[in-house]
Amino acid sequence: MGKIKEDLPILFRTFLSIKIAEGKAESTIKQYEDNYAYFERFLELREIPKSFSELNRTLFRDYITYMQKEIITFDGHHYKSKKQRKKGLASGTINTRLKTLRVMFRCLYEEEITSNNPMAGIKNIPDPVDNIEVLSIDEMRRLLQAPDKTSYAGMRDVSLLYLSIDSMARIGELTQLKSNDFDFDHNTVTIRAGVAKNRKPRTLPLRPATTKLVKRLVLASEDFDTEYVFLTNYGEPIDRDLFRKRLYEYGDKAKIKKKVHPHLLRHSAATAFLEDGGSIRHLQMLLGHSDLRMVLRYTHLSNKAVEGQHTLHSPINKIADKRNRPRKTKI
Repeated sequence: MGKIKEDLPILFRTFLSIKIAEGKAESTIKQYEDNYAYFERFLELREIPKSFSELNRTLFRDYITYMQKEIITFDGHHYKSKKQRKKGLASGTINTRLKTLRVMFRCLYEEEITSNNPMAGIKNIPDPVDNIEVLSIDEMRRLLQAPDKTSYAGMRDVSLLYLSIDSMARIGELTQLKSNDFDFDHNTVTIRAGVAKNRKPRTLPLRPATTKLVKRLVLASEDFDTEYVFLTNYGEPIDRDLFRKRLYEYGDKAKIKKKVHPHLLRHSAATAFLEDGGSIRHLQMLLGHSDLRMVLRYTHLSNKAVEGQHTLHSPINKIADKRNRPRKTKI
């Protein structure tokens, strides 16, 4: 194998070019870059040359152990408490990082750029399915009240919070919205194919209260020479990490004990939608999932909601109802 095909950074850029040509979403490309950077950091820490010939199952299993036992979560985040910084990543996070490497090396092998796939046989680690916490309606209300609406940043954040809960779109889709993606007359927003995770556009209905906030933000941003809606104080598009940081601060301010993050808003809104009687098929369209099984991940209904539905709809209600029993007739 030639020197170019041995160099991992060059191989990664080749892989990235292929995926960009395939039309992968910007958010997906960014995820590839982030996850590969984590792997490179591991190689540097272990003082392993960034060479394809160094890769084998033993190395990848060492990488998994490193993520499970050594890496410090939220290391370097000044706004995270020491209590939140602990050793070991969540199983889902580890599997996401492995997925990028798996896709990368399978792609390079299938394109005949490399002679083998070093990730072959490396499986995901078990990801236990726990009861996933969601925000209650009261907690979401308190979260919406947390931003300082007298400042530009606070106005932006409350608009983005409303939009996140109302549209149930992914934060990576929302931060890339432009003003012409909104139809303020008909209260809708269109997630363009170029930013949608599944590369399929979808138009989402919004409540008037949400579009009113977004419209006000657009007017307040007129001095910035940009089409993007959600901006920093310097007129640059806000990124997910900044919003994640702000969201953590708002959760703390609202005295919410749960870990508040962007995906929790999507999950909480989806759960509230179903608990209020919304259709799972309609929810599938709102969330932008082509596979209904993916939607079921967002539907960990509370025991209280299940009990309530059971009370209303159990067949025993009709079976035991005296009014439904056949009347005895005299012979």
